[in-house]
Amino acid sequence: MPAKSRTYRPATVHAALVAQIEALRAAVHRLTAAELERPTRLGQWRVRELVAHLGLLLERLPGHLDAPVPPAPPITLSRFTELTGTVAEAVDTDVTGYAAQEFTGPPGQVAARFERAVAAALAALAAVADAAPVRPVAMRFGPMPLTEFLVTRLVETVVHADDLADALGPEPFPHDRQAVAAVTRMLADAFAERVPGGAVELRVPPYAVVQAVEGPRHTRGTPPNVVETDPLTWIRLATGRAGWEAAVEAVTVSASGERSDLRAYLPLLG
Repeated sequence: MPAKSRTYRPATVHAALVAQIEALRAAVHRLTAAELERPTRLGQWRVRELVAHLGLLLERLPGHLDAPVPPAPPITLSRFTELTGTVAEAVDTDVTGYAAQEFTGPPGQVAARFERAVAAALAALAAVADAAPVRPVAMRFGPMPLTEFLVTRLVETVVHADDLADALGPEPFPHDRQAVAAVTRMLADAFAERVPGGAVELRVPPYAVVQAVEGPRHTRGTPPNVVETDPLTWIRLATGRAGWEAAVEAVTVSASGERSDLRAYLPLLG
């Protein structure tokens, strides 16, 4: 577990979110009519609903940044990962209705609607570029400091960009490097907080190393229980997009030691 809560550089997070939004914009503008109807790994959602979800997320960003902040304790990033699964049904209802109203029609019409959401989000981000990073922001679960709230938007855009890549294949989605780095670190830290201990060292090079899981704490030399994987595989495991056993069999996860099986603790984010 990290000795203290990680802090994120506001300028880096801001720039990464802008770059990730721009990558999504380019991807949506390339979609064909056939691709919009492809299934995704998100239940009944087609690519069309996935794009609508991203559009809704971006369209709501200005409202989050401008809304009055309720007098309540701030939500941590780890708590955010715990609470996301509690609103899955509500999100599905919102997105299905929004897609049917706003994201119908041919690719050009979908791209134009998405473009309006992108423009609104980028304008809102520009307006807070120099704001205090601890300025509270209202979100669904409670207030969060601005920079940490923007990290949650990175989680949404990175994870769903990967969903889009999975649906469209075989070309990987061009994620922003700093966006992936921030999401990897956030989810690794959330894991260490959710499953405290020092028996297992989770390595996600080049971005994160944390210790977690109850048991004998490692103090020197090679840890007896080590899990190592790449950033996108870790993000997929942490968000339920990949299964532990399949990842180990595919050798995208290396797990050594009797306590290194993490399947009981995953996914972190619903």
